Amino acid sequence: MKLNKKIIVVTGGAGLLGSHFCSAIAEQGGTAIIAEIDITSAEAIAERIKVNGGKAEAAVLNITDSVSVDNLIASLNERYGRIDAVVNSAYPRNKNYGRRLEDVTYEDFCENVSIHLGGYFLVAQKFALYFREHNGGNIVNIASIYGTMAPRFEIYADTPMTMSVEYAAIKSAVIQITRFFSQYFKTDGVRCNSLSPGGIFDHQPDAFLKRYNSYCSVKGMLDPQDITGALVFLLSDASQYINGQNIIVDDGFSI
Repeated sequence: MKLNKKIIVVTGGAGLLGSHFCSAIAEQGGTAIIAEIDITSAEAIAERIKVNGGKAEAAVLNITDSVSVDNLIASLNERYGRIDAVVNSAYPRNKNYGRRLEDVTYEDFCENVSIHLGGYFLVAQKFALYFREHNGGNIVNIASIYGTMAPRFEIYADTPMTMSVEYAAIKSAVIQITRFFSQYFKTDGVRCNSLSPGGIFDHQPDAFLKRYNSYCSVKGMLDPQDITGALVFLLSDASQYINGQNIIVDDGFSI
């Protein structure tokens, strides 16, 4: 089992992607720490994993609160004696997130960048410093294809969906801070890579799905479980010499 006995924290572990990440970690022999601001949702995912024979633990985490991150690291170190990896998969945003460019206020733009990108930075910083003092570790940041390419605005036409300018700014920055962390800590046994999924099916409008899928190879819009293989690889010892890289999983959408 690729992740046998590894203790792996997943921020946003009860989310659409995060919950599948946690299940995949448990299926590969690891212990999934489902770190969520909403402990009730985390406990539900942990229970589901345990019923299926996996190992999981729910934990409270606010990725924008330094004390919350410190407390999680300290409690896990006391409980398990080590932490092997953290996956930055939370998706915090304010109530106005996702507006058209013309309607985005300066205040909303700054807040959304702060809580999402800032939260990823805080988690990566705190865990990297812990890993440096504890014989190394592994950070995987969840980015996006829209951190690597210009949006295809035409696929959103005649739908209520938008491509958020905050999202593009955040995810491109996530890829760059991944490179920064990998370079900064590369002599300390700390790896940092990013994973950029393409679109994930979540009952989007048919018109959007048809246009999106026309840019893909075989499947088109992916399901959450289509991303888990790449994540398990990055978390496993099979990728021990991969550092500072961004792995794209999008069925060819971005080419």
